[in-house]
Amino acid sequence: MSDKSKSEKNMKNQMKFFNTLTREAQPLAPINANEIGLYTCGPTVYSYAHIGNLRTYIFEDILRRVLEKSGYSVKHVMNITDVGHLQSDADEGEDKMEVAARREKKSPWEIAKFFESTFFSDCADLNVQRPHVVCRATEHIPEMIEFVKALEEKGIAYAVDGNVYYDTSKFSSYADFARLDFSQMQEFGRVEQDSRKRNPQDFVLWFSQSKYPNQIMKWDSPWGVGFPGWHIECSAMASKYLGEQFDIHCGGIDHIPVHHTNEIAQSEGRFGHRWVNHWMHGEFLVLDKGKMSKSKGGTLTVATLKELGYDPMHFRYLCLNAHYRSQLKFSYDSLDGARNAYETLQHKQADWAAEPESPLSAQDKKLVADYEGQFWSAMTDDLNAPLALSALWTGLRDDRMSTTAKQALFGTVNEVLGITKPEEEMKLAPELEQLIKDREAARGQKDWKRADELRGKLEDQGILIKDRPNGTDWFVKKNKTSLTP
Repeated sequence: MSDKSKSEKNMKNQMKFFNTLTREAQPLAPINANEIGLYTCGPTVYSYAHIGNLRTYIFEDILRRVLEKSGYSVKHVMNITDVGHLQSDADEGEDKMEVAARREKKSPWEIAKFFESTFFSDCADLNVQRPHVVCRATEHIPEMIEFVKALEEKGIAYAVDGNVYYDTSKFSSYADFARLDFSQMQEFGRVEQDSRKRNPQDFVLWFSQSKYPNQIMKWDSPWGVGFPGWHIECSAMASKYLGEQFDIHCGGIDHIPVHHTNEIAQSEGRFGHRWVNHWMHGEFLVLDKGKMSKSKGGTLTVATLKELGYDPMHFRYLCLNAHYRSQLKFSYDSLDGARNAYETLQHKQADWAAEPESPLSAQDKKLVADYEGQFWSAMTDDLNAPLALSALWTGLRDDRMSTTAKQALFGTVNEVLGITKPEEEMKLAPELEQLIKDREAARGQKDWKRADELRGKLEDQGILIKDRPNGTDWFVKKNKTSLTP
């Protein structure tokens, strides 16, 4: 067995993650050796994703990187909810897509296309990898109808006046996942006005009748012209691409009591066995006045951060400073601290690049292995990114390590935490490349005044310059118009 294979085997053997299903950290036990099926709940594309949403996608991206670096072949599936998500998770309100369409005076399909594109642009800015499969709800209506029919045929769903409901009384473990206490739940009390339901906690699988009959996004079904319930989307699409049982399902903690509870009821009700082995949930990003929410307005987006002179990667680095299952309190002071640390790493990379590479000594190899071991011990213990970062910084401050050794350590950590973007993405806009060339020419002519003027122009665009004996290095301080994809 090669050293790489041994290392991957060791990482897999020690890997454990907190499982919402059991409320304890458990070893990862893939259904198929060396393969992981991963489903992550995607956005409802009716508005810009706020940075609270995006914290969850950063956590999921790091999970995927850990799995892949450990030698697993990961199939990552994410849904796009472009229909059927009502304003309340408990089957009340209008479809969010319809509300956005009226607000923007565009069709729901135009709204969905625009905000989906913006979402993935934000993800790219945050160095979040695109899922292997992106499945849109509007493109999987037949699969949802088939799923609902199967539940109806098993007697777990019932149709009334063109609506189809899931009968929660037929799924004895319905309350288990979220530890629900129906006697104390007001959420279900608010939906008792739907007289078609047998039980207050029953939920809609298919709407043919709603308070808003003029909805644009509708499809033919055995029960009438209508649209799917939000929860059925994920059950149908996850099962299509990952099968009747798969390894990991992720989302935010707000999905636990309703959305994921209903997904489990639908899927296990249909298949008759456990659907997902490991459930992982990310905590909220909170402001001084509580958790961030699109529905409350006044939220922070990636565009907001850019306008304020921050690189979105500063926010990614901030997220690494808190465990994914802990609330992260957002402030500009904390973001400034993350920016300073991030830019220190950028400085170090520039310094490393200027020095000639040298072979690793025996001491270097031992120290790198020790720090990488500390890093992996943290990451395989429920993605403890703060402890992993601490191992990185301790290593980078260790005077016993050569520059080449520190580069090697950072390279390993960076592959997993995604602290900096791939080199090919870090390209300057052509006009800024020209400014650097003009400045080098001015320095060559010893026109120091002109060189300083050009340095100032570059710094105004967020590009810091470091002069070397053999040329000029640059790195990004602020994300304005500096980089091209």
